[in-house]
Amino acid sequence: MKRRQFLKAAGVGLAGSAVAAPAIAQSSPTVKWRLTASWPKSLDTLYGGCEYFTKRVAEITDQKFQIQPFAAGEIVPGLQVLDAVQNGTVEMGNTAMYYYFGKNPAFTFGTALPFGLNPRMMISWVRHGGGEELLNDLLKEFNCIGFTAANTGAQMGGWFRKEINTTDDLKGLKFRVGGFAGMILSKLGTVPQQIAAGDIYPALEKGTIDAAEWVGPYDDEKLGFVKVAKYYYYPGWWEGCGQAHNIMNLAKWNELPKSYQAAIQTASFDAWNWTLSKYDAVNPPALLRLIAAGAQLRAFPQPVLEDCYKAANGIYDELSKTNPHFKKMYESLVPFRSASYAWLQVAELGFDSFQIRMRARS
Repeated sequence: MKRRQFLKAAGVGLAGSAVAAPAIAQSSPTVKWRLTASWPKSLDTLYGGCEYFTKRVAEITDQKFQIQPFAAGEIVPGLQVLDAVQNGTVEMGNTAMYYYFGKNPAFTFGTALPFGLNPRMMISWVRHGGGEELLNDLLKEFNCIGFTAANTGAQMGGWFRKEINTTDDLKGLKFRVGGFAGMILSKLGTVPQQIAAGDIYPALEKGTIDAAEWVGPYDDEKLGFVKVAKYYYYPGWWEGCGQAHNIMNLAKWNELPKSYQAAIQTASFDAWNWTLSKYDAVNPPALLRLIAAGAQLRAFPQPVLEDCYKAANGIYDELSKTNPHFKKMYESLVPFRSASYAWLQVAELGFDSFQIRMRARS
């Protein structure tokens, strides 16, 4: 009797396993997506971050979820990524949200608000200060959802053919500058130009533009700017950090199993750390190489920075009166920035200042 009961119970168990196996298989289907990026392949940190991300998704899902990355121009131009994702041309893209500030100025918060946050503040605001929810409220209006997926760190102020000594030197300057910063600089007489990465060097070489900024030493060296403009300015006050997003078509996102959604989120966060840590490793030696190649390192004069700061705050006040998304994000970010800098002044600044002084003595 006991033997028959055992065999019966074992048979039920085996039958249960036979039923469960297909259900498990169905929960991990084979899915293939395409990702279009705003970056050329030559930018091996930004585009490399896309490749790192897609590899991580495949690893996490046991190769069941495959995402193929495409560089700028292979499917759509670099500045049309949001449109391609929104209309379903591709399932997802990797881009800087501030490229689309013309659709809504609040997109700038996804990449960098001028005179806004540094990288640590930005990821803290996004993940723990309500930033991700506010950004996705905006993206939802474009049939998208997004997660942070890269960061450049604080950026440089760009390459200029002539020195900038006063704010008047900005007047009439044809300056390739990304996203929202152009609105601010135009208040000071600058003529902003938004040009994709691969097109900047020819424009600077031909004199179509007078100055250009991109990211920082490592990428700027690859793009060859030192050959056609020698004055290299800092800081890039419009990007205390430069953050990129993975954005997904909302309908396609909702079709994914929850485990695949989690894979995208996890891999996006991994890629954020990968890009920032790589830039921190490659920028210092690249800066030294650029100086050796003839770059003249210059700081923007304090009065110029203050004039830009005043112009920026004037625009923020205006937009907060007319744009609900901008108002919500600005009212969220400003107190977050104030508290963060109060803390960093106590901890990080004290430590960094001492280290810099000791380095100068050695």
